[in-house]
Amino acid sequence: MVFLIILALVGPGFSAQEDPVKSTDQKRQELTEKENRLRKEEERLKSIEKEIETKIQKLNQLLAQVEEGLKKIEDFKSERVNHLVKTFEAMPPEEAAVRLTTLSKPLAIQILFKMNTKKAAAVAALMDPKKVAELTEGLSAKSEKKIPTK
Repeated sequence: MVFLIILALVGPGFSAQEDPVKSTDQKRQELTEKENRLRKEEERLKSIEKEIETKIQKLNQLLAQVEEGLKKIEDFKSERVNHLVKTFEAMPPEEAAVRLTTLSKPLAIQILFKMNTKKAAAVAALMDPKKVAELTEGLSAKSEKKIPTK
């Protein structure tokens, strides 16, 4: 009866004929195999981590190149608009008014916004009032977008 109680406590997988040394050696071997698997998995993860870091560096370099390219494009556009502003400022107000009226709204807004205030006022005074109101609203909306709301 005591033997059955001990057998119940030890567990169903235990047999009286098991060699404790063999069991210990087997467990040691299993632990060694687990350690080896874990070591290999750790090496694999480190390799993946290095690959990811390399890819992140390459992506950051590409991002920097794209940002530099966008800045060059923006600078080029700004130069072109500044040239147009000087051209419109050099025109007689009557001519500038006629030509500004035919331009796209965004470009006309940029030119008027960057023009000398007195020259812009003289040109606007000669333009169709509806067109001036439209451009003025565009100027107002453009400045509202740049004001942070938070």
